[in-house]
Amino acid sequence: MAEQETPEESAAGAADEPRADAIDALRAQWRRERPDLDLAGLDAMALVGRIKRAEQLLSKGMKTVFAEYGLEFGEFDVLATLRRVGAPHELTAGGLLKTAMVTSGAITNRLDKLERKGLIERRQDPADRRAIRVRLTEAGRDLVDRAVVDHIANEQRMLAALTPADREALDWALRRLLVSLGDTHLG
Repeated sequence: MAEQETPEESAAGAADEPRADAIDALRAQWRRERPDLDLAGLDAMALVGRIKRAEQLLSKGMKTVFAEYGLEFGEFDVLATLRRVGAPHELTAGGLLKTAMVTSGAITNRLDKLERKGLIERRQDPADRRAIRVRLTEAGRDLVDRAVVDHIANEQRMLAALTPADREALDWALRRLLVSLGDTHLG
């Protein structure tokens, strides 16, 4: 007589093999409609699709936490960048632009909003009159210090489906991909 799986063993097996996702359905459609397409190419398209969908879903999950602090993702990004560079928590606007991967207009918009909220201050760079220096205010530092704790907890929650080994393997693979695409330094 065969032994029956316990609920715990059944759940463990289910955790090892994820259910089909939306990308599986898209790949099946391509296989049905274009059986001539290279399977490796479809696998690559599926992987890129999963990366993009994961980014969209993770961004949506992060917006909730930032909203609790009256911030948008881009505003949090500026505050976090200024906080992590260390005292005096200040960079040039150009330095912020290099880390943000957005246009100069987008950075200006973010800085305008953060300045109106009293979270940053801008001043002319004494060493280069053409440059503007951006510094966290005390209120900005307090806000980002509180927000980053909830942000990290939220990211951990969103990644809870992955084992520590999954996270390490994904981290390694994505790092390798980013380096191959030329993303080896800020700016």
